Amino acid sequence: MKKLLGTMLAIISVVILIVILICCSKPYVEHTTTVETTKDGRFIAYDDGTVLDTKTKLMWATKDNGNNIGWQDAKFYCENYHGGGYKDWRMPKLDELEGLYDERKARPAACSSSNNIHIATELIDITCFCLWASETSPTTDEAAIFDFGPGIRSAFASQMILSRALPVRSAKQVN
Repeated sequence: MKKLLGTMLAIISVVILIVILICCSKPYVEHTTTVETTKDGRFIAYDDGTVLDTKTKLMWATKDNGNNIGWQDAKFYCENYHGGGYKDWRMPKLDELEGLYDERKARPAACSSSNNIHIATELIDITCFCLWASETSPTTDEAAIFDFGPGIRSAFASQMILSRALPVRSAKQVN
């Protein structure tokens, strides 16, 4: 009887501890308030490090990851990015990256003093030419990239360390 009582007290203690942890822990709260800082045509920058494309309703990180990485690392980076307090970031599709390309707008690439990147807004900092896209080949180990120099789609072996990552999310609402 004494052993049964001890077991019941242990179970009750664990249940109480779980209830306390659930009730008292602060849940992850998605960012709810943003303040617009700058506009650039169809793009709006916010004080939380995000940029909204009002044409596509996509929200972009204000900058890429800053160095060349492989496709798997780029996917991990995008999916684990929490910029602006949001947790639903992902790797962009080729069409979404291509939507940021604008041949008429050129600026020097941080990784090359002699070549330009062509991106539709100054509010998103792409530090080199190529960004990984989410598409992969079902038959080879290739993954898609978009090159903001000439504005072309391409693919390389996903383990190659030659492109960067730029997180994107669907902008359900911006406050």
